[in-house]
Amino acid sequence: MASKRIWTNARLATMAPGLPGLGIIENGAVAAEGDRITFSGAAQYAPPTDDFEVIDCDGRWILPGLVDCHTHLVWAGSRAREFELRLAGASYEEIARAGGGIRSTVSAVRAADEAQLIAESLPRLDALIAEGVTTLEIKSGYGLSVEHELKQLRAARTLGKVRPIDIQTTLLAAHALPPEYEGRADAYIDLVCKEIIPAAARDGLADAVDAFCENIGFSPEQTDRVFNAARQHGLPVKLHADQLSNLHGGALAARHNALSADHLEYLDDAGIAAMAASGSVAVMLPGAYYFLRDTHAPPIEKLRQAGVPLAISTDCNPGTSPLTSLLLAMNMGATLFRMTVEECLLGATRHAARALGLESNSGTLEPGKLCNLNIWDIERPAELVNNMGLNRLHTRIWRGQ
Repeated sequence: MASKRIWTNARLATMAPGLPGLGIIENGAVAAEGDRITFSGAAQYAPPTDDFEVIDCDGRWILPGLVDCHTHLVWAGSRAREFELRLAGASYEEIARAGGGIRSTVSAVRAADEAQLIAESLPRLDALIAEGVTTLEIKSGYGLSVEHELKQLRAARTLGKVRPIDIQTTLLAAHALPPEYEGRADAYIDLVCKEIIPAAARDGLADAVDAFCENIGFSPEQTDRVFNAARQHGLPVKLHADQLSNLHGGALAARHNALSADHLEYLDDAGIAAMAASGSVAVMLPGAYYFLRDTHAPPIEKLRQAGVPLAISTDCNPGTSPLTSLLLAMNMGATLFRMTVEECLLGATRHAARALGLESNSGTLEPGKLCNLNIWDIERPAELVNNMGLNRLHTRIWRGQ
């Protein structure tokens, strides 16, 4: 028989779309049977507690488990030396010519076996779990070959088996041009479309396909080819879009009904309108903006006015956002991008779940959803966005346990 638990004497921020703002219920309760929520609402309407294990929350706040919807968490090696070089004045191009940049991580990932990738990734994963992340997306993109892209995805899948967390995997083989394909980008895209995507789909290793559409990445035409191949294999798509220049990536993502378009510093008005029409989520990644000392912020106000849902994520990666704190990412979203507290909290729960195609299972406290929730020692939800480096998590519940 499935276990039955009820959390009482709590204040809820349900994030439910049917309620205003954060969906706050001042005197609330959450009940679960097995791994699913069966009740979330005002305490006066809660089911009788006779058959339940009762947990008294002593007036603490309950929020949905946090969702980190854009990470590159599985990698090997370190790029800290490049950080030192940039601080000393070296350009990204100079570092890349010396063997640094994404290619240095590709070399390290190719040299590592699956066990090493898992071992190096676990501390990063544990840091996110300790802050209440219950659902996490992990991209490949540092293997850039059939063998090594699948190795990264298998490592990501294994992380979800050795830790209490829901893992979504995204194939990002169109991340950078591998050294053996120098000057032959179209040939590499052939490999991605004809071999890597089919292999990942065949082995059930990818939940979605992503691409880096940028002047230093892949063209809109090449990205179109990748996305068409993904849809032929039944995989939804996401896009690194308009981060460094305006290649109309937001509109391209919308044209393919992408789950999300991410970064978006140079997103234009046409792209905003297209995303609003398609329902694609705009994922903000302030960690990369901060780390790269960018000055061109995403058009938050225009996205807000257009009604495009905003998510927020760490973009945890070795080169441009070595960030393992979704709480700090929310603070950065507020301070650097002028997102509101409500936008940051919805962006790390309900909208982040939507950016992964998981809105029917995660991101809110509603009956029928997975019982992924966090109990916080806070006076008000704004503390989760306000605090820097202070983790007030009291209890993390994953799938009812």
